[in-house]
Amino acid sequence: MRFFRKTAFKIFIAVIAALTLGCFIAVFSHNATSPLSRAAGFVFSPAQKLAAALSRELSDIPYSFRSASVISAEKDELQKELDSMRSRLVEYEQLKRQNELYKEFLELKQSNPDQKYCEANIIGRDSTDFASEFTLSRGSLAGISVQDPVVYGSSLVGVVSAVTPTTCTVRTILNPDVNVSCYEIRTATTGYVTTTAELAEKGLCHMPNLEGTTPVTIGGIVSTSGVGGVYPANLVIGTITEIDDATVDISAAAIIEPAADLKTVTGVFVITEFEGQGMQ
Repeated sequence: MRFFRKTAFKIFIAVIAALTLGCFIAVFSHNATSPLSRAAGFVFSPAQKLAAALSRELSDIPYSFRSASVISAEKDELQKELDSMRSRLVEYEQLKRQNELYKEFLELKQSNPDQKYCEANIIGRDSTDFASEFTLSRGSLAGISVQDPVVYGSSLVGVVSAVTPTTCTVRTILNPDVNVSCYEIRTATTGYVTTTAELAEKGLCHMPNLEGTTPVTIGGIVSTSGVGGVYPANLVIGTITEIDDATVDISAAAIIEPAADLKTVTGVFVITEFEGQGMQ
């Protein structure tokens, strides 16, 4: 209560009353330049200018204060569009690979009308040995048997090593247990193709035991010879990328890159019948 009796408080009340009275007088007299009006303007003008400046700044950033729900909705919509585009890209790549497979297969079929085929998809791979063995979606119920050759178009993939009614296991030409009778098409040099653990890790196989003076050269194409009755003749095995001269004996080996990409292939054909099948 002592505060309200102090001189400073009384002066403060007097100033407020004077300013209020001045504002009323200015309004009723329509004189905006009266001393009291100017005094009021002096007191309140800085606040008015600050409010106007803030208003201009806020008007320049109309999107800065959008609600979190709106931003989240827009983000979700963009993510859906991105997922849709990715899905369409995957479908495109699958169709592209399938068209390539069918195109090469058609050429093989036209050249070998006696052969019978069964299409199958790869449904399983060994994570520790990705390219040397895999499981297919078809089995004995589809007419597949052990030792049936497996191709991608006109390129040799491997051979069936085990069969169940609905699946089968394939060993590829990157499996050291697989041996394929072959010849190099330019020189007609014959031999066999197999691989080693070291070469298989690099995605390669080889044609060993060639003469030291072998005429085969880098770039030569190696195909199946048909000898042994397991593989029909003229399936492409791969391309020679290197001639490896042995250091122990006088023989050489042709290093071969498989024609089929065994790490990425997803669909193949199993040849269930062909002329000369089973003939030694």
